[in-house]
Amino acid sequence: MSFFANDDDQGLAGHEQVVFCQDRQSGLKAVIGIYSTALGPALGGTRFFPYPDEQSAVEDVLNLSRAMAYKNALAGLDLGGGKAVIWGDPEQLKSEALLRAYGRFIESLGGRYYTACDVGTYVPDMDVIARETRFVTGRSVEHGGAGDSSILTAWGVFQGMRAAAEHVWGSPSLSGRRIGVAGLGKVGKYLVGHLIEDGASVVATDVSEASRAWARSTYPQIDLVDDTDALITSDIDVYAPCALGGALNDDSVPRLRAKVVVGAANNQLAHPGVEKLLEERGILYAPDYLVNAGGVIQVADEIEGFNFERAKLRASKIYDTTKEILRLAESDGVPPAVAADRLAERRMAEVGRLRGILLPRRAF
Repeated sequence: MSFFANDDDQGLAGHEQVVFCQDRQSGLKAVIGIYSTALGPALGGTRFFPYPDEQSAVEDVLNLSRAMAYKNALAGLDLGGGKAVIWGDPEQLKSEALLRAYGRFIESLGGRYYTACDVGTYVPDMDVIARETRFVTGRSVEHGGAGDSSILTAWGVFQGMRAAAEHVWGSPSLSGRRIGVAGLGKVGKYLVGHLIEDGASVVATDVSEASRAWARSTYPQIDLVDDTDALITSDIDVYAPCALGGALNDDSVPRLRAKVVVGAANNQLAHPGVEKLLEERGILYAPDYLVNAGGVIQVADEIEGFNFERAKLRASKIYDTTKEILRLAESDGVPPAVAADRLAERRMAEVGRLRGILLPRRAF
């Protein structure tokens, strides 16, 4: 079942299409949200998560698909924004039949939506889904895919951090700076490597003992603290949230000692208005969907036939885009998050209108 949105639909304003998918025998219940195809087919990952109810699942897919449209626009990709969620516990429900049923629903959209990995889904899952649909990215290297997208996600965050450092301190080098990294998972561990190689000192935390043990054995020079509270109140120059969303909120921002926030986590602002709290405290915030776009750049490259060096070069441009947004924010007197939104919306409008120039054969 599909719902096509218009501005009168409460909660759906701006979304082009929301698709509800169900296969009773496999237990599949999924929602695919397509926010915009102004720049091309919608690209965004599939989240497999045990939401408390259907409304929570729908709200998540609406928010995430909108964010993907802005992320892809800022990344310079000819792709729109979409996202999907599978409602349920992946430990209990995930199966070949469920993933393949889901793949058939994706195929039924005829290329309007490309999927990839997200919370609860992994590269092997994409290979299974791809047995039923052409519109899958984030596949394994064995199947011509990009493999682990965390590699270029971390590289892009590092480039965004360099741009922010140059804006604040006049140099893109992080040598001598103290960086607080919250989360040493897939992205955090790669980011730490870039920071140490650049000469930064790192203080970090993670809820996982396995991740802390990895840090102690791999980078013994890292200072480990007990929790995020201890991290944000440490004497740090840059705060890098790389775990869960909502890291920047009414409680954490007043206690944060860093001058710059650049991290990999999605949805770092707990609610609208937090960006103003950061600005009032003189803390520079590089929007998460700007700096963490390296992963989507990596998987999007698969559509052309994956080439790592080409994808890395594109992800490196996050440095230039971050510099431009920080410059626009300063000249317009607005927070960087507002400047980033404006730039993304401008590209979607200016390039998207070209669809009105009709071609003999319509294609994305």
